[in-house]
Amino acid sequence: MNSTEPVALTSAEGVTTITLNRPERKNAIDESMWRTLSDMLRHVRDDADTRAVVLQGAGGDFCAGADVAKSAHEEHPLPRLRRIGDVALALFELPVPVIAKVDGVAAGAGCNMALACDLVVASSRARFTEIFTRRGLSIDFGGSWLLPRIVGLQQAKRLALLAEVIDAAEAHRLGMVTWVQPEDQLDDFVAGVAQKLAALPPIALGQTKALLNEGVGLDLPAAIRNEAAAQAVNFATEDAPAAFRSFLDKTDPPHYTGRWAVRQGATRP
Repeated sequence: MNSTEPVALTSAEGVTTITLNRPERKNAIDESMWRTLSDMLRHVRDDADTRAVVLQGAGGDFCAGADVAKSAHEEHPLPRLRRIGDVALALFELPVPVIAKVDGVAAGAGCNMALACDLVVASSRARFTEIFTRRGLSIDFGGSWLLPRIVGLQQAKRLALLAEVIDAAEAHRLGMVTWVQPEDQLDDFVAGVAQKLAALPPIALGQTKALLNEGVGLDLPAAIRNEAAAQAVNFATEDAPAAFRSFLDKTDPPHYTGRWAVRQGATRP
């Protein structure tokens, strides 16, 4: 990582990589970084060329959470905490899939930042902890909502109350991690997953992500109604017919564009 910026953004072949770049602080996030992350997530949300996102840390660690050593301000803490919450929500609601590439420490808000992503790839030396109670704090960055939905209520209480440090294998067993990879294979594995995602139909991918995220809080009839509405949107893109033709003709998958297939001049909302 050559950039001197505390948060860096790079893009190539449909994949945007956001790198937390304070390795001397294990990528702990200070107030300026929270603001930068918010701006970057807004940019990614509106960038039609971004098909997938990789979130990572520089220097062998993912993120040690909020930089509590630099949190002394005259401002009341509530607005700052709201800004942190806004970043958590923006990350979770991005309309493109996000991969957390976790090496080393993922602690506190850094742990929950990984959980807010859609897929988590951890190196075999990664460590996760909901460190908050050891700092005299309660869980944040969406962890009170994310953690019990991922690991179940009892295990969430264990992790959040005791602030245990768990390794990548235990995090994988609990469902916090999608894949565990050897440290020297982490980069290539994540790049491969990101490229697979970037090659898929972007509208269908984004709607599938939203349906799954929203579905955990809905009853079945509401979820089925959402699915029908989303499918109608997919039918109105160029991608669904192209995928169907490729299936029938037994050809390679097409290049998906996400473009609307409604004819020029048709009535638009």
